[in-house]
Amino acid sequence: MGCYIPGTEQEQLEMLKSIGFDSFDGLFSHIPQQVRLEGGLNLPEGLSELEVIRKMADAAEKNTVFRHIFRGAGAYNHYIPAIVGSVTGKEEFVTAYTPYQAEISQGILQSIFEYQTMICELTGMDASNASVYDGATAAAEAAAMCRDRKRSTVYISAASHPDVIQVVKTYCFGSNTKVVVVPEADGVTDADALAELLAADPQAACFYMQQPNYYGCLEDADNLGRIAHEAGAKFIMGCNPISLALLKTPAECGADIAVGDGQPLGMSLAFGGPYLGFMAATAAMTRKLPGRIVGETKDDQGNRAFVLTLQAREQHIRREKASSNICSNQALCALTASVYMTAMGADGMEEAARQCMSKAHYLRDRLSAAGLASKYEKPFFHEFVTTGPEGSADAVLNALEARGILGGLPLSDHEILWCATEMNTKEEMDQVAEIVSNALSAEKKEVG
Repeated sequence: MGCYIPGTEQEQLEMLKSIGFDSFDGLFSHIPQQVRLEGGLNLPEGLSELEVIRKMADAAEKNTVFRHIFRGAGAYNHYIPAIVGSVTGKEEFVTAYTPYQAEISQGILQSIFEYQTMICELTGMDASNASVYDGATAAAEAAAMCRDRKRSTVYISAASHPDVIQVVKTYCFGSNTKVVVVPEADGVTDADALAELLAADPQAACFYMQQPNYYGCLEDADNLGRIAHEAGAKFIMGCNPISLALLKTPAECGADIAVGDGQPLGMSLAFGGPYLGFMAATAAMTRKLPGRIVGETKDDQGNRAFVLTLQAREQHIRREKASSNICSNQALCALTASVYMTAMGADGMEEAARQCMSKAHYLRDRLSAAGLASKYEKPFFHEFVTTGPEGSADAVLNALEARGILGGLPLSDHEILWCATEMNTKEEMDQVAEIVSNALSAEKKEVG
């Protein structure tokens, strides 16, 4: 990172002289003496490179690193081609922060434009923004897009990710917007309840659902979207981007806005972030998209050029008319998603999606044989919920952890949300089933 090497003492002195000072004390002479820090900061002495490496290695040993992962719930363990890190790690792209003034760089603008194009191809929608902070933020921003003076109530499926529901509620609290959680029935959104709720509320602005939902089940998105539209509400569809290589696109389901977390598109788990939230919409909703939209044009010499086409945020328009206060975008993460989708191609992404689905179904069958029954008999993509004897979840997950395997996410003391991706092998899944079977047997003996 050559451009981040600090200036030498001689270079600093030359800069001071160029603006008429001979020391830093002179530069800060306008600051009252009584508020200045005397004697320097109370910081320990610096360490050598070798000492820093040793210190970081000691800290890293406190982490538990699992070689085999069977947990998803919003962040997924996928294969990342080596070219992704090779391209995105270039100094031209890696910055200390997301680009605040993207309009100064044609390179940044083009990378965002290419990302937007790929998101539109993936979702089938007409326009995409340059990304927002994460998938939950994208869902909340999408709900804000749908509000107007006549319609303001936000409806969200109870089968959505709990974090998404909470972030939507937080956003809506700040804007005094009513949020109604539509109940789920047998692992999916209760369509009858949705229809009844929307029919009774002339102020319904939008309905958000997730595909696949939090429990891994596939929703009847076409029907839910139809119910929302018949009530005059917008239809927001949260999506797993990998699943879109196999499932119907949001556009095919009639969505007005498609959102989701782009983490599966080439981003490592990274202790929960940073990720990115993707947002795409129909042409009719484009002007309400938050943040940035980069467009393609020509310069005065007829050359291809890129510009910021739309920025509907408070720094650029009157605050009371701003649709969002999103100030920047996850440009490096968006670039990562672009490189990943380019490297994988349509065939590669479809193959990854097929492996996710087939391996998850194999894992479900093996766990069922081991003593964990499926809670929902619904079609699913790569996640599913199992149920076992009361209190069995901890015993199962602890037994797996003892063997270096991160099991599913416990939803209760006897329910677990499992996930399989292309990274999991048949041998790993057979081993998980064997460990689970033994753990349940041992638990049964203790209870008996």
